Amino acid sequence: MFAARSAIALNRLLDVLPVFAGDDRVERLFTLIPGSEFHVEALTSIERAHARMIPWDRARERSFDLIVASSPKGMFRLLRGRRVLLPHGAAFSKTIPGEGSEGSASGLDPVYLLHNGRAVAAFHGLAHPDQVRHLNSVAPRAAERAAVVGDPTLERLLASRTHRDRYRSSLGTGARSLVVMASTWGPESLLQRRPRLPADLATRLPHDAYQLALVLHPNARSEIGGFDLAQRLAPALDAGLVLGEPYEEWAALLIAADAVITDHGSTALYAAALDRPIIGVYDGGDELIPGSPMAELLDRAPRLEVEGDLQAAIRGHVPGSGPRLAESVFAEQGRALELLRQELYELLGLTPPAIQVTARVLPAPSPPVRAPVAFAARTYINGFQVRVERRPAHGDAPAHHLAAEFGVAGERLIQSAGLLYRRAEHSPESVYGLAWTVEAWLADVLENFPGCRTAAVIMSPSLSLTRRRGGPILTVSIGPCREDGRIMRTDPAAILSAVHAWLSSHPDPPAAITCEIGPYSFPVRISPATAEEAARVL
Repeated sequence: MFAARSAIALNRLLDVLPVFAGDDRVERLFTLIPGSEFHVEALTSIERAHARMIPWDRARERSFDLIVASSPKGMFRLLRGRRVLLPHGAAFSKTIPGEGSEGSASGLDPVYLLHNGRAVAAFHGLAHPDQVRHLNSVAPRAAERAAVVGDPTLERLLASRTHRDRYRSSLGTGARSLVVMASTWGPESLLQRRPRLPADLATRLPHDAYQLALVLHPNARSEIGGFDLAQRLAPALDAGLVLGEPYEEWAALLIAADAVITDHGSTALYAAALDRPIIGVYDGGDELIPGSPMAELLDRAPRLEVEGDLQAAIRGHVPGSGPRLAESVFAEQGRALELLRQELYELLGLTPPAIQVTARVLPAPSPPVRAPVAFAARTYINGFQVRVERRPAHGDAPAHHLAAEFGVAGERLIQSAGLLYRRAEHSPESVYGLAWTVEAWLADVLENFPGCRTAAVIMSPSLSLTRRRGGPILTVSIGPCREDGRIMRTDPAAILSAVHAWLSSHPDPPAAITCEIGPYSFPVRISPATAEEAARVL
């Protein structure tokens, strides 16, 4: 029986499932322990996993060979059978004021680990010897039944590290720096104390240099609700923010990340184990336990200033510092599932299957559901070099021109844009077809939108066709950036902003320019379009 009170507790249990993989002697059942205000997301997760669920009242009536949980709270002790406790986070660095023993680490509180002086669990699996020592100091009776087995969730991250490029490809990150914001739950969390930070960063950081994602604690998602959360984050989501799902996707985002901005939640310790640069935004309070691993991590981490140089904080990271700290949190790395299986099968009185137990590789995260449809673009021309910085148009960033995607952006943005572009569509032809040629569409846009000075069509990542008002149709050929054996491309719309800026200040188009987009340079060739190119069908 897998017993959970909340989504975070259930998600931890799902990472343990490979321990019993391939064994038809084991029946896997789930139940939801009542009493938590965060139970809704847990129920959804059980249904999504297509797991067999037993109502709590029926679970109370039965006896089980083994009961596995990742939280001792609530009515866990009422379930009949050998009870096993696993952590539902990393390092036990947080205390919840007004709950259990004052100042006690959540998850290692004797109020919940003991009942009538006896340990509620037949076995307590912990991630590090320091945790066993701490447990022995606060609840010796519970520590008698504790052992170090490592962290099964960390095993999944470590097993998935080589999939980093695949995850970034799924996210559409490209050569940009992916910055993940990690928010725990409660009044001292990032999202509670700095609710505007996601939108501030999403609208102020150059879009072609950074991609942003948010990892939110499942309890916070349950408390806010999916609908209201989407409404609160709407400006950031419209600017391209990736909102990670609470199960598996958050971990894939950490692997894909270039840096993690964090409060005092334990997600950052997993990021540290992956050697990701950590940037702190925790403003202090009563929840973080002084001297804990998370407190030590935040003491070492640079602080985020919204107007500061985020790239400087990333560059200042000392490789290897995170894994060294993680060694004080996660022992037995690479062996957690093997050790846990030994302990659980011993409790069951069974011999484990003669197959190797392995952590499941994390699935690729879903692509962003929204993307900016218009940009406030600033351009800097120096000889034949043009640097472009684009930010989502609904922010307050100053701009040299507004660039909007035709057919996607709203009417106000379309009417105000100096650069209008569209992406060529290759949809199946219907019986009654209607299509534009490139030449006709460019002419129509320039005729009907007087504020537009340049119209363009993106044909592919390497080819666009553009026309300045009063000028000829030009072919824009975009080469990749090559660096250390990597071939990188950028959004052609950013290149079109560079071409638009050049044509706005020079009477004749150049044969070639170099476009600086983010930290990379892309060679661009410009030539008169051929009749065949102008006649291509959109």
